[in-house]
Amino acid sequence: MDIRIINTDIDGIVIIEPDYFQDHRGFFFESYNQKRFAEHGLDLTFVQDNHSRSPKGVLRGLHYQGMAGPQFRLIRCTVGEIWDVAVDLRTGSPTFGKWFGVSLSAENKRQVLLAPEFAHGFVVLSDYAEVQYKCTGHHNPAAEASLAWNDPDVQIPWPITDPILSERDRSSGMTLSDYRKNPAFVYGPART
Repeated sequence: MDIRIINTDIDGIVIIEPDYFQDHRGFFFESYNQKRFAEHGLDLTFVQDNHSRSPKGVLRGLHYQGMAGPQFRLIRCTVGEIWDVAVDLRTGSPTFGKWFGVSLSAENKRQVLLAPEFAHGFVVLSDYAEVQYKCTGHHNPAAEASLAWNDPDVQIPWPITDPILSERDRSSGMTLSDYRKNPAFVYGPART
């Protein structure tokens, strides 16, 4: 089994589509194979797996860890469907402040790989969704930060109007204007 790498319009974000086998019993695929990823130039060492379950309308994000704890994130939806979003936080980048969105679902089996320099979030579109993601760095509360999910400068067209948010996501996300005053990342070649 192999994978297909789909480059996006933003350097540092790639979509990964795995080959899979399906018959009357169900399906099988390798969600991660270090050798196959390395053959495609994605030679990463993952150290932590995370798993969340959320009902329809929950929006999580836009989260990132700064240089005190940078993480590549390999994200997939294993139950239901989400709309997954990343925002470029590399000041000086031609795509700084631009967002990228993609549907991830149990049906399409797509994954998205984000470099550390991106804020990440998603909204649940199905009745429930389970999201799993692998990280190249451990969770580091001292490095945590978030961009406001509804920042008018970023203008993400979320497919819902009244999301269910955590208190953190409702109140602590900074605007892109605030981020520019003390950026965590500067533009350089993306590492994916």
